[in-house]
Order: sequence, then C-alpha cells, then structure tokens
Amino acid sequence: KMNYIINENNKNIQLIRKDISKSYEQLNKKIDELKINSMNQELKCENGRYVGQVVNGLREGKGIYYMNNGDRYEGEWKNDKRDGKGKEYFNSEPFKGDRYEGEHRNGNSEGKGIYYYHNGDRYEGDFINNQKKGKGIYYYYNGDRYEGDFRNGKREGKGIMYYNNGDREMGDFYNDKPIGIHLILKKDGKIEKNN
Repeated sequence: KMNYIINENNKNIQLIRKDISKSYEQLNKKIDELKINSMNQELKCENGRYVGQVVNGLREGKGIYYMNNGDRYEGEWKNDKRDGKGKEYFNSEPFKGDRYEGEHRNGNSEGKGIYYYHNGDRYEGDFINNQKKGKGIYYYYNGDRYEGDFRNGKREGKGIMYYNNGDREMGDFYNDKPIGIHLILKKDGKIEKNN
C-alpha cells in the first residue's frame, strides 16, 4: 500500500512539474512579445505613418505602414523598405478592396504571392516588380481558371484555360488574349481546333 501511495505521489509531482514548465514557457513567450512591442516606434513618413520596429531611424523588422490614401502594409521591413513576408490592403482607386499577401523585395511585391481582387478573382503565383510575371494560376469569380505563363501582369506565353462548363483550351496567349491555334478539349471528349 505504501508503494502505491509513493507512485501516485510521484505521478502528481510529474504533472505539477509539467504544469509549471508549461506556465514558464507561456510567461517567457509573453515577456518576448512585450520586448518586441516595447521596441515599436511611430515614424511620420512622406505619405503616411509607420508603427513598428525601428533600427537607427529606419524601418527594420515588423511593422505597419498606414498610407495617407488609406492603403496599408503589414509585414517585414529591411533597410527602410518592404522586404520579406507581408500583406498589402488597397483602399484607393482603381484597386480599392484588393489585397496582396506574399513576398516582398526591395520595396516591391516580388516572389511568391496571392493577389485578391475586389470582384472575387484571385491570382496565385510569381510576382516581379509588383506585377504578375512568371508562372501562376488566375481564378475567375465565375469558376473559370487559367494556369500558365504571365508577363507584364497579363496572360502571356503558354497556358491552359479551364472553363466552368468542363471544357479546356490550350495554347499561346499574348497581352491577355489567345493567339495562334488553340486546342479545345470538350467536356464530352471531343477535340476542336480554333484560331
């Protein structure tokens, strides 16, 4: 009977130690968050204001940039420029209601990202210098989608259109329009050519 009591007591001690350890981890996490938040500063900028981490007077680390036109960027900064992962919310025409989530380099949307359009369309893929460029998928709000090459923000190069009726169209695109001969694979299995 004594061994049973000792074993139960040891189990309780282990549970208490786990609880203390977990509480200690949570406390350290809160302390780290407070340190980061205490490093936040507010800077007035040419076109708005910045709230976030600052090093030697420059935006560096994580922060939010509130622009005078209502646009906002939340994310990582390096050497006073958007650099790393972040989100951009657009409130000015013609982009009002759009948003970008993804990578930034040297102040631009660059790398992998997702652009959400206010009309329900969405693009997922490569960005260079704030434009769709490289490989990507464009989802239209009506259920159609394009998978392929992009250049200068438009469908350009080889691609496939998947229509919401089940048809597929493969071929070359230029300036957002189909060019040359396209193969159309009908939902019923028939193949057509179109040019």
